[in-house]
Amino acid sequence: MRQDSSGRYTHGHERSTLDSHGKRTAQNSAAYLLPQLKPGMDILDIGCGPGTITLDFAPLVAPGKVVGIENVEPPLRVARTEASAREDKTTVFQSGDALNLPFEDESFDVVHAHQVLQHLTDPVTALREMVRVCKPGGWIAARDADYAAMSWYPEIAGLELWRQAYRAAARANGAEPDAGRRLRAWANAAGIVNPQVTASVWSYSDPATCLWWGNGQASRCAGEIFSQQAQEQGLGDESIESIVRAWREWGREPDAWFCLVHGELLAQISSEA
Repeated sequence: MRQDSSGRYTHGHERSTLDSHGKRTAQNSAAYLLPQLKPGMDILDIGCGPGTITLDFAPLVAPGKVVGIENVEPPLRVARTEASAREDKTTVFQSGDALNLPFEDESFDVVHAHQVLQHLTDPVTALREMVRVCKPGGWIAARDADYAAMSWYPEIAGLELWRQAYRAAARANGAEPDAGRRLRAWANAAGIVNPQVTASVWSYSDPATCLWWGNGQASRCAGEIFSQQAQEQGLGDESIESIVRAWREWGREPDAWFCLVHGELLAQISSEA
């Protein structure tokens, strides 16, 4: 998810990244929001990626409309293909900038962003835009990872090198990789009243899931996007190769465990005049 005014998207949109993002569902990525969804609601999903969360929302709010936005074409193509596979003919996927949303004020009942604010140069402006396009009485929702809070076992050295390289690259791009812990502060700065801030995790601890996560991360780190940014942070080919090996080694470990912490922000927009 890259926006016009947000700088470079650290993950990029290589096939390995889109495949990983395609495993996200409304249940595993937006459970904190689901109790608020009702039939007839209109939803904007910012940074929709391959569209799996977006499309999960659609039957929950039908006949309400669901719109997913990205500002690059590759994930939109994948999302439209996924919609066709699900025979969803109503969900719309279109271009849009999180810092300058192409919608009128008070257009949606729910404005959602998963793993988006952490990639923006100005997450507070993005939250203000989310509030602007949300109807009175509606909801804004944002969930973001926190890289410094991630933990794993065994403690393979290459994985810590990966974390250091990723956090440095993200910050060089003007982003904030430890976004989860900042959601309350960003909400306050955006003038959001009574934000509800919670946390949840993705945890990988069975052989099949650990092998998938380890190999997937290895493929992403071996790709051009990560390699280029790691090199810009001073890592050589040997160091990058050690990160790739570490991910594959971790994925095969019989004792492997990984915990990915997220902050969650949920706020209802005042209906007062």
